[in-house]
Amino acid sequence: MFALSGITMGMMLLSSCGSHESKAGEKKEIPGSSAMETATFVLTKGKLSSKFSAPGELIAFQQVDLYAKENSFVKKIYVDVGSEVATGQLLATLEAPELNSRIAASESRLKSQEAIYMASKANYDRLYKTSQTPGTISPNDLDQAAARMRADEAQLEAARAANKEVTIIRGYLEIRAPFAGVITTRNVNTGAYVGPSGKGSEYPLFTLQEQKHLRLVVSVPEAYTGYLSNRNQLQFTVKALPNEQFSGTVKRLSGALDARLRAERIEADVQNNNKKLLPGMVAEVNIPMPSQDSVLVVPKGAVLNTTEGIFVIKVTEGKAQWVKVEKGREAGKEAEVFGALSPGDILVENASEEIRDGMPVEAMQKQ
Repeated sequence: MFALSGITMGMMLLSSCGSHESKAGEKKEIPGSSAMETATFVLTKGKLSSKFSAPGELIAFQQVDLYAKENSFVKKIYVDVGSEVATGQLLATLEAPELNSRIAASESRLKSQEAIYMASKANYDRLYKTSQTPGTISPNDLDQAAARMRADEAQLEAARAANKEVTIIRGYLEIRAPFAGVITTRNVNTGAYVGPSGKGSEYPLFTLQEQKHLRLVVSVPEAYTGYLSNRNQLQFTVKALPNEQFSGTVKRLSGALDARLRAERIEADVQNNNKKLLPGMVAEVNIPMPSQDSVLVVPKGAVLNTTEGIFVIKVTEGKAQWVKVEKGREAGKEAEVFGALSPGDILVENASEEIRDGMPVEAMQKQ
């Protein structure tokens, strides 16, 4: 009886021991211990070129509102809306009756002062000549005559300046074009009372625009400003001419970001000799964004987006190594990456979370 119980207990112990050894053996097994065949590629540097599309606005290269300098009346108008004018061309003449009186009074004062100066100068010259004979003219009389002559000369110069000022004002009664362009606005007719802005004229007499040379204004977001230069060629279209493509050259960069839009204003010069394009048109602009320097370029499939960040999978000594990177621009099937990588590294072509960090992999490079 006791012998049978001993045998039974021994068999149970052997069975229990075997079960523990089996479980211990299962825990030592590493899932996925066999190397996975994975397509890889050799990391290289390259220049990635892309395009950025943004709306832009065409504005006149030069634009000016022309006002009357003096309160006056419109005497004659020589141009109308749409008129092409040359630099210095007469656009309108004005008249100011009271100005003629000011001119006459100024000329009269000038002639009077000239006569006074000539008399005082002649008196001084006579006294000076007489004083050459000792004892004839006292030094005090000569000094007073010289002082009077200099005072009259100063008054003469003031009269000349006042007369010149009135003469210049008379020139303001002729409204001329400061540059060649097109009259786009006319707000007056013959006989209208005009004057400086807010003093007789709420609106300008004319608005003049230079239209054969336009500015294309575009706001470029902060993320793309590093790829801009003042030599970029822009391509753009407008809704009025959807089948035509136009071009311009970037000439001016503001060098600062707009506080509201967080974008940099750039301006491109556009030649418009045929005047198909009009100031105020909205353009759809394609801005090339070429890389200034070589960067690390990978296929888009090699970039793995996870909740913990962005990674690429590097193959090191037959094992997968997740490397955290920052993603740059994308163009076609490629993307820029920035991180602890070097040209010549072996990366997985199609990154997946199934390829875990530290997992054995067998690199299969393309021939």
